[in-house]
Amino acid sequence: MRLTKHAHACVEIDAGDGHLLIDPGGFTPDADELIARTSVILITHEHMDHANVGAIGEALESRQDLRVYGPQAVVGEWAERLPAQAKVVAPGDALLIDGIEVTVHGGLHAIVHRDLPRVANVGYLIDGTVFHPGDSFEVPGVLIDVLLLPVSGPWMKLSEAIDYVRAVAPARVIGIHERATSEIGLRLLGSHFRPGGLVEIPLELPAPGELVEL
Repeated sequence: MRLTKHAHACVEIDAGDGHLLIDPGGFTPDADELIARTSVILITHEHMDHANVGAIGEALESRQDLRVYGPQAVVGEWAERLPAQAKVVAPGDALLIDGIEVTVHGGLHAIVHRDLPRVANVGYLIDGTVFHPGDSFEVPGVLIDVLLLPVSGPWMKLSEAIDYVRAVAPARVIGIHERATSEIGLRLLGSHFRPGGLVEIPLELPAPGELVEL
């Protein structure tokens, strides 16, 4: 399995003959290009930094080969008009997409502020190996080999990220959701992920476009 990290929360995953694109959003500069060259998109939730709704919608209308999966709030309208191409998913669902097993976890976005409603947010476990949680620190309750860890955002703090990694206990941690943090901030965060640190597992921070073998 191979993972290509793109800017912010967007990743591509290749496994065997299957290919998935997860969360091509507004903070991913090449999202349009990535959408154009994939046939399967998984969306964790409705926020614009995870779902470029305009580009995805246009692609669905123009390409019958494109399939999109995500929560009701973001995929529901497409699923009504294009049921062969768009599918609403929820925690507990299990999918087989081009030979790739995908299980759906989570439920809600992390709390941004008590005065703001929490939106639906699903996490995806790909082939029992790599887990993309979207914007949530809900523990999936299954064994995870590779955790894609959000490292910045207005809804999170360092202690939550550390406790999340401790609870999930993956073998590897790859940082995502980094666009709101400076390079200095990322180095400071990463300094806690080391032998003898708050988390013993190193935090991998691939550059946008970098390929990671899993």
